[in-house]
Amino acid sequence: MKNELLILAPLPDFLLQPLLAAHVCHDYFHAADKAALLAQVGAEIRGIVMSGGTVVPVGLLEQLPKLEILSVFGVGYDGVPVDWCKAHGLRVTNTPDVLTEDVADMASALVLMTSRRLIAANRFLQAGGWTQGAFPLAHALRGKLAGIVGLGRIGKAIAQRLEAHGLRIAYHGRAKQDVAWEYVESLVALAEEVDFLVVAIPGGAATRHLIDEEVLAALGAKGTLINIARGSVVDEAALIAALQNGTIRGAGLDVFENEPQVPEALMQCENAVLLPHLGSATHETRAEMARLVVENLAAHFSGAALLTPVC
Repeated sequence: MKNELLILAPLPDFLLQPLLAAHVCHDYFHAADKAALLAQVGAEIRGIVMSGGTVVPVGLLEQLPKLEILSVFGVGYDGVPVDWCKAHGLRVTNTPDVLTEDVADMASALVLMTSRRLIAANRFLQAGGWTQGAFPLAHALRGKLAGIVGLGRIGKAIAQRLEAHGLRIAYHGRAKQDVAWEYVESLVALAEEVDFLVVAIPGGAATRHLIDEEVLAALGAKGTLINIARGSVVDEAALIAALQNGTIRGAGLDVFENEPQVPEALMQCENAVLLPHLGSATHETRAEMARLVVENLAAHFSGAALLTPVC
């Protein structure tokens, strides 16, 4: 007999099809009457599948008496009430490691795009500006200092890439690590020193608006903010003001506070490069992420050890 799953996010076919083959899947995300769906199938749901950006309220979990596991299609799980899940014996999995390289590539690309003004240069050429004169000079990377906020797997991969571009590396985190790069205990002090402040920390209540008006002021007019982590980590209103007022030089963002909604004021900032959350968006990485979701569920329901447990 197939186990019943509740699907809380739109999923690509390469994940949805193997889930449909192995389980009975109920599409909560697209359901017109979610309450009616829960009344019909909630008592039989044993698993949840969600994306990294999905927020699952405790009130929903309380309506699923047979729930055993939440499998997240993404590395971030800040939308999962992990402590509540632990207290109620629920397992949680995510898809770490397989997206590290792609996300680090994106951070490196944003550093290049902002420093060399590549998006503006492309628009300049396409608008015929080159026939009227040269594009304005931009800034080199060599010798600049990049500060990594959060030196986990992704943070280290970013640091390695930027070092290859000739940047010096410093970092801030909960503790000093056994690495060659400089550790800066204060986030504000790090921001004061660096040319690029690269955010690579998890989202959630503990890091909400960690990059605030004070940090942006410390980053200053020579500095650029790069965020490939979670939109919630940055105070978006403070960032918009900093970009508009010239408090900082620029920003490269792949994540936003209220995705997929991006404030019009932010989109009007010519000193910002904005991407639609593309960090892990390659065929290769998303296929590996899907495999982990499917195999974690299979392992759980067969009594085997989870591949990538959060709890």
